[in-house]
Amino acid sequence: MTANHQELIARMRPQDKVKLLSGQGLWRTASLPEFGIRDFVMTDGTYGVRYSSAQIDQQESWNISDFLSVVQQDAGQQATDSDKGGSEVLFGHSRPATCFPNGSSLACSWDVALVEQMGRALAIECQSMGVGLLLGPGINIRRTPLAGRGYEYYSEDPLLSGDLAAALINGLQQQGVGASLKHFACNNSEYMRTEMDSIVDERALHEIYLYGFQRAIAKAQPWTVMSSYNRLNGEQTSQHHWLLTRVLREEWGYQGLVMSDWYGIKDRPASLLAGNELAMPENALDNAELLAAIEQGRIPAAVLDQACLHMLQLIDKVQAGCQPGTVADFASHHPLARRIAAESLVLLKNDQDLLPLNGQQLRRLAVIGKPAQQPVIQGSGCATTQPWQQDCPLDEIRSQAGSGVQIDYAVGAPDDQHDDAAALQQACTIAAAAEVAVVFVSTPIGMDGENGDRQHLGLLPSHDRLISRLAAVQPKLVVVLCNGDAVLMPWLPQVPAVLECFFAGQGMGHAVAATLFGVNNPSGKLTTTLPNSLEETPAYLHYPGENGRHHYGEGLFVGYRYYDKRQLQPLFPFGFGLSYTRFDYRELQLSSQDMTEHDTLTVSIEIHNSGERDGKEIVQLYIAPPPSPLARPPQALRGFDKLDIPAGSSRHAHFTLQREDFAYYDPAHGSWVVDSGPHEIRIAASSRDIRLQATVAVTAQPPYPRLKADSSLVQLTRHPPMLQAVAELVASKCALSVDDARAKLIQMAPNMFGGLFITLTAMLELDISRAELQLILDRFNSMPSCNQARDVAVFSSQRQDPVT
Repeated sequence: MTANHQELIARMRPQDKVKLLSGQGLWRTASLPEFGIRDFVMTDGTYGVRYSSAQIDQQESWNISDFLSVVQQDAGQQATDSDKGGSEVLFGHSRPATCFPNGSSLACSWDVALVEQMGRALAIECQSMGVGLLLGPGINIRRTPLAGRGYEYYSEDPLLSGDLAAALINGLQQQGVGASLKHFACNNSEYMRTEMDSIVDERALHEIYLYGFQRAIAKAQPWTVMSSYNRLNGEQTSQHHWLLTRVLREEWGYQGLVMSDWYGIKDRPASLLAGNELAMPENALDNAELLAAIEQGRIPAAVLDQACLHMLQLIDKVQAGCQPGTVADFASHHPLARRIAAESLVLLKNDQDLLPLNGQQLRRLAVIGKPAQQPVIQGSGCATTQPWQQDCPLDEIRSQAGSGVQIDYAVGAPDDQHDDAAALQQACTIAAAAEVAVVFVSTPIGMDGENGDRQHLGLLPSHDRLISRLAAVQPKLVVVLCNGDAVLMPWLPQVPAVLECFFAGQGMGHAVAATLFGVNNPSGKLTTTLPNSLEETPAYLHYPGENGRHHYGEGLFVGYRYYDKRQLQPLFPFGFGLSYTRFDYRELQLSSQDMTEHDTLTVSIEIHNSGERDGKEIVQLYIAPPPSPLARPPQALRGFDKLDIPAGSSRHAHFTLQREDFAYYDPAHGSWVVDSGPHEIRIAASSRDIRLQATVAVTAQPPYPRLKADSSLVQLTRHPPMLQAVAELVASKCALSVDDARAKLIQMAPNMFGGLFITLTAMLELDISRAELQLILDRFNSMPSCNQARDVAVFSSQRQDPVT
């Protein structure tokens, strides 16, 4: 604590501290002029700045009509020309800003540098609007494709989620705008989100649902972490001491501020005691309850003052980063939005190289579907952004095709809910007359999103039927998908080409047109597994829960881990994506064929572009573990790299692996452990397309088991220090020496079927009390394992100092 902070906090009355730790209105922190403390503005969202002038500048309240206008806003609404200049419009009552690709789209770029560039652009737009803290990124695991906010999140894999989040955070904070990593933790569906209890076992919690947060914090140190709405294993996350203090601060060493989601606190005193420092938004009742708890002595002064310190440090960072007079160049951010969208498009199917289209040879093209004129670019909810500019796919296709191509358009399905016979016939007529047809389709708009999950994995039924009818008359049909998460594709066998956009933001139209005509070579790859049916998804049997409890019954086996373990063939695997060129994987090299758990292993691979087009390849590294005493996924992603490779050229991908990459969480020891044995290094184009592999022999110190009085002698022999102590106890009770007692215990171990206490007392007839044995057990079981110390060291070495 600096002297200035210490002096400020010492001068504050309890009511001043309560005010400091509360919002002011909906989107501002408190202002305390008598202490020289100015407020700052925070706002959503994860892929665009949603600045409500009425709520922020005029301090209007968030009434129910305002909320519904945000949640139910048509995400495909197109900005008018008058909107582009920055005038106020009714789009969630927010100013126009750049609508970048949403999380499920952005992540398919697998491009850390590009995501960081997006973060910098978001920061500039925040600076131009006077926003000091952007409420994102969100990195909850995409456990089920039904989750309403899945479109905001990155992946089913925590390593990929953590690395992309770190990039966005670094981009924001390097430009002086804070990030809020959210929603911590296990808010993986929107169904009854404020009351549902996520029941997650300890291994899955550490390896899947917390690991992405841990990794992002280690790499980027976000200025704030936001708690989620749900309960976790019986406790509201906003007042979960184990989560917010023991794990986040004590184990991970997080130094920033913890804040609540909006109205996410159920018990303000309990939340502060647990480590939730800033309550948002302003809530008079919460403040009164906290002040009463302070005056009654239920809140220790040290806890209250530490929270105030973190709040003052956040204010310092925001003020130091503030750049008054910043003017955002929205016109230059639009090409960036286009580029990110283009890098994120995933080509799922391309039979007979139907794509790219050749504008010099093509004479007639049919473009069909309402989304071709009214593009579906984002999901619904508080992250919804009023786009400053928006590309119309049909216009962009006409521009890319050139004047030599006749382009016919038909809406095909003007009514989302019902078929229109005349419109269907018109679409089929122009499709049959064309050389190629492109149909744009989407999932229902506004039927899912924040506070609402999807009801099924289908497209709009009218869109599914449209595709089937078109495929019957046009064998060269390209389907362009606009959706938040996985969709079923019953028409896939009849369609030669499929381009997956997800919600690709305001530049989607240009990105799709450029990809259709080969100006952009698609390089995106899936960050979730696409299923054949809802019933085969890992969480199917347990979603959405019952009686307020949602059991994550699949445990560790989320996404591709589940499909690999069960040897199921998905519709499209994790990490999959096609290109217009071909890549050969060559010369896998390991720096060593063996290593200890303390060593570092470097891996290099050469990728050659053997096609005729420049392209980008996303190289993925998976590690397959040896047989283990605990259940393990067959493989796990442990690295990735996106390489830009000209036609005929080669590039190298380099990976550095360390203990963390070989470790898994063992609840018996409360730490991350490494198994000795051969670990297979797999270099892949997707989780199901392993191109090269090599084996490294890892030698690790086995962790000592935690023993009880009824543990076996076999377990005792696996804990040499405790074995020595028990041998000393045995020797003190009989004529054997300590060495002989130790040897005797080892010799007996395979044949003894009773517990340790029974063996020593009933079978060996030694006069040993339970208390004597328990003293030894307690002494060694309470000692932290060496693995826990290594875990802290590994993550500490990855941390970067936050920008102030």
